[in-house]
Amino acid sequence: MLSVLTFLPLAGAIIVLIAPSDGLKKALAFGAAVATFVVSLLLLPGWQDIPDMQFVERYAWMPGLNIHYHLGVDGISLWLVVLTTFLMPIAVAFSNQHVKQNVGGYLALMLLMETAVLGVFLALDLVLFYVFWEFSLIPMALLIGKWGSDNRVYAAVKFFLYTLAGSALMLVAILALYFQTGTFDLLELQRMGVPAGLQQVGFLAFALAFAIKVPLFPFHTWLPDAHVEAPTAGSVILAGVLLKLGTYGFVRFALPLFPAAVADYSSLISILAIVGILYGALVALAQRDLKSLVAYSSVAHMGFVVLGIFALNEQAISGAVLQMVSHGLSTGALFLMVGMLYERRHTRLLSDFGGLWASVPIFCFFFLVVALSSAGLPGLNGFVGEFLILIGTYRSTPLFAVLGTVGIILAAWYLLHAFRKVAQGAHENPANFRENLPDLNWKEIWQLVPIVVLFFVIGFAPNLFLSKINPSASALADLQMPLERDALIVDLPDLTPLIAENDLLTAGR
Repeated sequence: MLSVLTFLPLAGAIIVLIAPSDGLKKALAFGAAVATFVVSLLLLPGWQDIPDMQFVERYAWMPGLNIHYHLGVDGISLWLVVLTTFLMPIAVAFSNQHVKQNVGGYLALMLLMETAVLGVFLALDLVLFYVFWEFSLIPMALLIGKWGSDNRVYAAVKFFLYTLAGSALMLVAILALYFQTGTFDLLELQRMGVPAGLQQVGFLAFALAFAIKVPLFPFHTWLPDAHVEAPTAGSVILAGVLLKLGTYGFVRFALPLFPAAVADYSSLISILAIVGILYGALVALAQRDLKSLVAYSSVAHMGFVVLGIFALNEQAISGAVLQMVSHGLSTGALFLMVGMLYERRHTRLLSDFGGLWASVPIFCFFFLVVALSSAGLPGLNGFVGEFLILIGTYRSTPLFAVLGTVGIILAAWYLLHAFRKVAQGAHENPANFRENLPDLNWKEIWQLVPIVVLFFVIGFAPNLFLSKINPSASALADLQMPLERDALIVDLPDLTPLIAENDLLTAGR
């Protein structure tokens, strides 16, 4: 099932390229994206709430080098897979309405990117993971460079070089792991344990690649350019899915493979996450371009995810995984709405808007709900993940939790500021009048409705998601406390003679 899930978009991309007409290309691309989403949902009926990998596939790929085609999914990756397959039909549907130039190439690149991202989330062999990881750069760079805004080539090259540089060091670390252990298999490496002498260097190499992808401060500078210049659907997938590759990499690879180094560097990375939260929020507040404001909000919100991961306890890690999903929905929807507005007004400057509630009330209603979701309003999706992250962080380092709370206040400030500048205030610009600015059509409404429904589902029934995340998060948190666990195992037998001598204690036990 995982192979079908991974390569169905690739098959769709090939068919789209050879389809004879643009109309057929659009229908086939949307059909392939929907079919992939349906296949991802088939993972849920047989799912078991256990920490082990499920639906595992393992075949010899290059047996001479001990490289395997090894796929699997657990509670950490399940909802990220579903998030990817959920957002792609929405992004394709938007593209079908607005992309006019080389439609087949655009849609094929979107589907290729889906295959690459799903491969990253499912790969359990380091070489296979690295192939998918690097391949994900190509379609996004081409989408930005070909269909982006005025500075698209600069943004595409910057995005490609930044992420490629970090990935090159990760490849060196992967080879070092192989020469030390003889395997590229993630599960085997976890069982064997990475040699102590390699943990520090290996973690730094992996962490740099993941920090650039997140992006973690101060490696974030490629993101605003990429977001602002990317086409709308590209921004939706970049924010909704691609940024999660970095945080997923920390959880899937860095934490279990290098626990000793994680303990040494967790405070430093948490500090960088806090700086990113506050810096991203303050810079977002100063933006005059709506899309740029949403881009810097991603820097701040992804800082929360990193903060939760490196609190190194079950609550915070579970919150971080759920927050990846919530951020993908909220920020993806924000970029989608910015694109809808831009297609009508061909401007993103906040000063060009004002009073839009009088002319496009449906748009403004959805914009308000999405903004409140991103701000973490209780009852919506953004609240649950942030709340768990702050609780777990407070257990680890109370000061970081306090500073993170300041970031939440700032997020509400810049998001409500953006809503006020767009939807409220004086309604004086003729370009914003009802006769010149049509409201959302039914296709656009149906692109937003599924996302908004999930806001409330996660907000009011988070255990539907957490019940599948928690077992894997708990197992991962246990890996970060080997000394405490070993001490507990050693001490318990010493208590048994005392318990055996006392009938009351024996009965109580």
